[in-house]
Amino acid sequence: MSDLLAISPILLPLAMAAVAAAFWNRPRAQALVAIVGTVGLVAVSVAIVARVMAGGPLVTELGDWPAPFGIVIVIDLLSAAMVMVTAILALSTIVFSSAETPGGDYAAAGFYPLFGGLLVGVNGAFMTGDIFNLYVWFEVMIICALGLLVVNRSRAQLDGAMKYAILNLFSTIALLIAIGLLYGMTGTLNMAHLAVILPQMETTPALAVTAILFMVAFGIKMAAFPLFFWLPLSYHTAPMSVVSIFAGLLTKVGVYAALRVFTLLFEVSDGGLNTVVAWAAALTMVTGVFGAVVQMDVRRILSFHIISQIGYMMIGIALATPVAIAAAVFYIVHHIIVKANLFLVAGAIERAGGSYDLARVGGLMRTHPWLAVLFLVPALSLAGLPPLSGFWAKLLIIDASFEASYNWLAGIALVVGMLTLLSMSKIWMEAFWKAHPAPLPAGAPKRKVPVAMLASIAFLAAFTVAIGLMAEPLVSYAQLSGAELADPAALIDLVLPEPPGAAVAGAEGAGVPEESTAANQTTPEGGAR
Repeated sequence: MSDLLAISPILLPLAMAAVAAAFWNRPRAQALVAIVGTVGLVAVSVAIVARVMAGGPLVTELGDWPAPFGIVIVIDLLSAAMVMVTAILALSTIVFSSAETPGGDYAAAGFYPLFGGLLVGVNGAFMTGDIFNLYVWFEVMIICALGLLVVNRSRAQLDGAMKYAILNLFSTIALLIAIGLLYGMTGTLNMAHLAVILPQMETTPALAVTAILFMVAFGIKMAAFPLFFWLPLSYHTAPMSVVSIFAGLLTKVGVYAALRVFTLLFEVSDGGLNTVVAWAAALTMVTGVFGAVVQMDVRRILSFHIISQIGYMMIGIALATPVAIAAAVFYIVHHIIVKANLFLVAGAIERAGGSYDLARVGGLMRTHPWLAVLFLVPALSLAGLPPLSGFWAKLLIIDASFEASYNWLAGIALVVGMLTLLSMSKIWMEAFWKAHPAPLPAGAPKRKVPVAMLASIAFLAAFTVAIGLMAEPLVSYAQLSGAELADPAALIDLVLPEPPGAAVAGAEGAGVPEESTAANQTTPEGGAR
């Protein structure tokens, strides 16, 4: 039963995609299948979180091939949290899309099978214990994302999809080369096995290049400075139900992968990599927020804010202390919900005001007061105002920066938070406060926002408020997850309960001194890290 539970976040969306494809000419049936599938995914993810909290990480060897020879699914506290927040976001997005879809057009373009495939790739990346399969799940995710980007088949979407594909191709190439180099040096692809072997190896130019390639590959995927150009060039072209799931998840998969690789396999403190990542984090925050401040299209403002907020998460990777990693985990969960919700609000603003251009909308506070309230919750949370989730997320990151004596980084984070509030205030003043530049004629019906859209936005807003008012459980969970990532010895022991002979062979093949192979015969506590 544990094995079935562990693989269900992959099997459920895969089945959802297959059944939706079987109802290709029946849009309502596809939508129903997607809603049932995402509800099931939420239920399964809750069960996984409960199981991991009660009994420790879930480790499943597919095909009964033992690690490190077979494919391993590993679900620890971080993986479980990411699967759960993915399910919550998927459910809200599917409900929103049911109101956004005009006459089943999305279904005719394969929206629901592609959506299920995207969830397969995202959850697979969160749960894999194999570095090559991380690459495979990334490719599944990107292929489905490309299909979703062109769901309306417009010229702008095709242009955005081409830019997305070309720029992400560089990430794919860098990741594949890094994995090839790593396998050539160690003879294994299992991440727990690599965590045993790599600390025994001398730092060589090839190993340093491999670490840099991983950072470049993940930097492109998470849209970090200076590798973020693909995001604002492509995200604004897609429908909001598509962009919301992209904004919430795709860049966070890159952050997750970087957290995993640079805590389990490499140390960012080696060779001064932490300083490089810290400066990249600062520049990511600054360039993203300045890009947002000068925009007038709601979609572009929010796209640049994805970049800006990624910088906060990178601080956790740069500092690499248990406190900083815990802060990054909390920030990821908070940001997935808030950022996706803001894009859903943008879709509702367009439905209510007729445009995404702030110069062409206004007066929504009077005509749609509930939408105004629902906008304020994620907007103020993104800016970090109490008592919402963003306040605690920024407080944890800034506190970790001060604790690690990165005072300058904490100062930049505070300034960026104030500029974030400025750009959110611009949306409020232009879309909600000022009068509409071209008001409707007297007696004309106002533009209505469907109940399904408001329900989806309210659903995610409720999570933001709940996390803000009851932050302690998530903070404790993030601290446990941070400690688990900072000291993965227990997780390695679960994946490799008996040290495989391949560890010795891999170490000898990689040129590790003979005396160090004895360490590979011991438990991870015996000096693997």
